[in-house]
Amino acid sequence: MEHIHEIRDELRQPALDLREEIPDVLRAYAELSRAAMVEGSLTTAAKELIALAIAITRECDGCIGAHARRCAGVGATRQQVAEMIGVAIMMNGGPGTVWGPRALRSYDEAVLERSAS
Repeated sequence: MEHIHEIRDELRQPALDLREEIPDVLRAYAELSRAAMVEGSLTTAAKELIALAIAITRECDGCIGAHARRCAGVGATRQQVAEMIGVAIMMNGGPGTVWGPRALRSYDEAVLERSAS
C-alpha cells in the first residue's frame, strides 16, 4: 500500500474528472456521507471507526486513507483505532491482518500531518 498522501494524489485527478461527468451523483453521495456522519446517538468518532472497519473489510486503500484521516480529525485515539482493527481481524480473519495494519499506518500518517500543520 502506498502512503496516505500518495493515494490521495493518485485519486485526486480521476475523481475530479469523474465529478465533471456525473456531478449530481457525486454531489448526492457527498450529501449522504455528511448526513450519515452527523453526531447523534453515535459520536462522529464512532461512526468514522465503523467506516474505517468497513474500509478494512472491503480492502479499499482510498477508503482506508480517507477514514483514517477523518478518525484522526475527529479525535479517535490510536488505541481506539487499534481495538477496532482487532474487531476487523476477528470478523475478516487473515485479510484483516493485512489491511488492519495498513489502516493503522494511515491513521498514524494522518496524525503526523495534523501535528505538522
